Amino acid sequence: MANGGRTIYIAGAGIAGMTLALALAKFGATVIVLERNKRVQEVGAGLQISPNARRVLNQLGLDKAIAAKSFEPSAIDVYPFRASKPAVSLELGAIMRQRYGVPYVVMHRADLVDALYRACRRFANIDMLFGVRGFDAVTHARGISINVDEANGTARTARVHAFVGADGVHSETRTRILGGPPATYSGFVAWRTTLSADLLKGAVALDRTTLLLGPGYHAVCYPLPQRKQVNVALFVKERADRLDAANPPKEPKLPWAAMPSRTLDAIVSAATGAWGYWVCNTMDAPTWSDSGIGLIGDAAHAMLPFQAQGAAMAIEDAAILAPLLMTEPDADSAFRRYEAMRRPRVDRVRKISDFNGFAYHLEWPFTLGRNAVLWAQGPRGHLKRLDWIYGFDPSPETDVPPPDRAPRDTEPHRG
Repeated sequence: MANGGRTIYIAGAGIAGMTLALALAKFGATVIVLERNKRVQEVGAGLQISPNARRVLNQLGLDKAIAAKSFEPSAIDVYPFRASKPAVSLELGAIMRQRYGVPYVVMHRADLVDALYRACRRFANIDMLFGVRGFDAVTHARGISINVDEANGTARTARVHAFVGADGVHSETRTRILGGPPATYSGFVAWRTTLSADLLKGAVALDRTTLLLGPGYHAVCYPLPQRKQVNVALFVKERADRLDAANPPKEPKLPWAAMPSRTLDAIVSAATGAWGYWVCNTMDAPTWSDSGIGLIGDAAHAMLPFQAQGAAMAIEDAAILAPLLMTEPDADSAFRRYEAMRRPRVDRVRKISDFNGFAYHLEWPFTLGRNAVLWAQGPRGHLKRLDWIYGFDPSPETDVPPPDRAPRDTEPHRG
């Protein structure tokens, strides 16, 4: 089969799935994206697009679309609990463009998803099926067989080159088809909302990101000026037995603190009645593929959002996996090589995210050491510390030895 004739199915029309679809389409693949929802939709509000992710999106032709809907914060102001001034303002803005060649921006998730969807619709070799009732994939000696129950009840069957699960932390591809584990509750809940910028004037800066640290919780705020809004995410630890899906909590309950925080209190007051909450589940799949069926993004490696790299890692995944699926002799070798290339980097990002969750929520007197470190690193210390994240370019071929090609079970794998 010629490379350009390869057909690849993707489960999930989110950021991971549509980025991969675009990357594959540019190589000439026939791509079919399966989505259970009746239309493109994205849960959540704000999204930070760091240079490593923006570089990939620009290479897919999305530079202008993102620039039209995003905002470049000038800095991240980091406030220790109850501080009236930031311990440090981490420079973004111009220094990010100078250092990495692309900007660091924030935008609404729905705007990025819309840009990806519009880009996908411009490719005749991308077909998007919405309202899918169910799907299955089976591997066998002759390849991969796909069965799809479409929205109108039509049954579609096909033999394909590869099947990719980009279906999120609760991935059916991982759990049902590959027999992998369910997601794990991290212990954190994110309370999220978007507020009118007028409601937060004087409480947070409207030209930069604000990170507010508290005893047992923290909040991130950044402006979405095209919408005249501010995105707010408030992260709190919560016991699993208090998360009742049938009767979800309506307002965040913050840990007790001896003294109030004027800024946090102003944000919580402005958001009364407007909160939505999101359970922070994580996933570190023991294996990302089996034969020609594989996982990308949160389906493989959902992490805590405390380095704002979850979406970026999925975007990088797509940029690495697409050329491998089109150049490796078979999908199995493509997925194995992809995992060998990606897992060490993803694990390293995960560790930073986990550590940030610990450091952000410290209580006094441990905060004294943390705050001293923040002050000492200065406004550009984060660039040195995170240069390996932001400077990453997935386009050049990474020198990774071929994965172990041990014999594998050749029996059909059924979900």
